[in-house]
Amino acid sequence: MKILIKNGRVIDPASNFDEICDIAVAAGRIVSIRSTPAGFAPSKVIDATGCIVAPGLVDLAARLREPGHEHEGMLESEMAAAVAGGVTSLVCPPDTDPVLDEPGLIEMLKYRAERLHQARVFPLGALTRNLQGETLTEMVELTEAGCVGFSQAEVPLESTQVLQRALQYASTYDYAVWLRPQELYLGKGVAASGALATRLGLSGVPVAAETIALHTIFELMKSTGARVHLCRLSSAAGVDLVRQAKEQGLPVTCDVSINSLHLIDVDIGYFDSRMRLNPPLRQQRDRDALREGLADGTIDALVSDHTPVDEDAKTLPFAEAEPGATGLELLLGLALKWGQESGTGLARALAVLTSEPSRVLGTALGTLHASAGQLVEGGIADICIFDTQAEWTITAGALRSQGKHTPFSGYELPGRVRCTIAAGQIAYEGWDRA
Repeated sequence: MKILIKNGRVIDPASNFDEICDIAVAAGRIVSIRSTPAGFAPSKVIDATGCIVAPGLVDLAARLREPGHEHEGMLESEMAAAVAGGVTSLVCPPDTDPVLDEPGLIEMLKYRAERLHQARVFPLGALTRNLQGETLTEMVELTEAGCVGFSQAEVPLESTQVLQRALQYASTYDYAVWLRPQELYLGKGVAASGALATRLGLSGVPVAAETIALHTIFELMKSTGARVHLCRLSSAAGVDLVRQAKEQGLPVTCDVSINSLHLIDVDIGYFDSRMRLNPPLRQQRDRDALREGLADGTIDALVSDHTPVDEDAKTLPFAEAEPGATGLELLLGLALKWGQESGTGLARALAVLTSEPSRVLGTALGTLHASAGQLVEGGIADICIFDTQAEWTITAGALRSQGKHTPFSGYELPGRVRCTIAAGQIAYEGWDRA
């Protein structure tokens, strides 16, 4: 399919390109930027006047709920949600049922996703068999099947020795290990430790749960040389430790969720289970530090932490409700909102959704998808076209995700996605939407 995108403001954070011009697409690739090739005959022309033309978004944390949790999300519904939010590449954790610890499961998931011709899925393989923290998985075989890294998802490792061996193994092959920094025993609460949790009688998760885990990870990184990506940092103290680790030259990257970037513990209100999230919402000083860390590059990427939860599991007393919220369709708008409120601007807001997460994935993307998160001639044609002037209000019923629960219900966001192109094919159009 040949597509000509005309008159849009083309922004590519990876190259600092920002110019009103045309983009020509053919055979799944970007043929040209600025000038249209002689004799180029598009089968579709998109007038992007007044819109931003950006790389397709790369989300480093999105649960698709298949296999095993289809009552909370089907691959079809969550992939439709992804492209409606401008996301063309996403990383999914291994905590499915069965766990993604066998090559056949990885291959099946990728095959199912590819048949939908929407966003591309980059699975994380389980770090240990069945995420039980005892026996390491066959990382080489899982990588050959398509894994871009290895993770314990939300299951902390009890044994430091197992973590050390995992990092040693991963370092041998230069694989990345993705870890959410949370100490097993201190991290069993349902809300962030503090005055609010005490007043509500909710079990707390202290900041030490994150910082103890970070200290352990950094010490093991020094001894093993392993690359680690830290998932969903949540505290000011954690940001400071990551900043120090980067200054010391450790090969560490990290991300933050849209939830922690915008919300704080008082938003729980009177036991609002939509705010039951992992990691738990912390205090305002933590949120401010996370915002600053994302702005100055200490935090590399912003993620949706998309976790669709069904009605029965969410409409329970706060402490019993399943943690998680839908986020794929909100990622762009909440990033733009942060960019406006922080004064960071549009370029950085897009960078933490495109070029920066792509850099985190690095060589794991493979030669075919190496240009994901960028707009470059000859590169894969993953493109998000959105209107920054079109504000929209989040309503559960309008979400394409099977999970309708979000802590941002009723929020007004900038940036409505008008068109998403994935590998040169139009995956979503929303020009008529108000």
